[in-house]
Amino acid sequence: MTREMTYRSCAIAGASPVDLMIVLFDRLVADLRRAAEAIRVGDIETRCDEINHALLVLGQLESWLDREKGGEPARLLASFYARLRAGMMQGSVTLSPALLEEQIEALIHIRSSWQQLVPMPAQPMMQPHAIGSPYPKDSFAPAAEYVRFSQSA
Repeated sequence: MTREMTYRSCAIAGASPVDLMIVLFDRLVADLRRAAEAIRVGDIETRCDEINHALLVLGQLESWLDREKGGEPARLLASFYARLRAGMMQGSVTLSPALLEEQIEALIHIRSSWQQLVPMPAQPMMQPHAIGSPYPKDSFAPAAEYVRFSQSA
């Protein structure tokens, strides 16, 4: 195992569910960017590889949704993922980098919403709101309202 792989494994092991989602959103964006570029240069093999990997990542995100307990937020994310999948497939089949870039824009928009749920590290001069914590007690509570992760994730 390389040093980089060891670092990534450790970083992932200590990540919160929201952090992992952000990582997967970033990977989806990167896959789709490479697929769009492959379309531009006529590289069929790379386009297929990148779209296939993006579909695997999307499948992982979908598997984390708890459709029974997640309520409306889980339903909305499931709908977003279905539209994303359709847009990815349409962009790949019609060889349209523009369609893939539309999916990238949508991913970046949703990713930024998830990023807002991740508290920023405390600044050295920042006064804590509670003993031992620079964040309000319930700073993570809103995340539970967006997605309920299944126990298998």
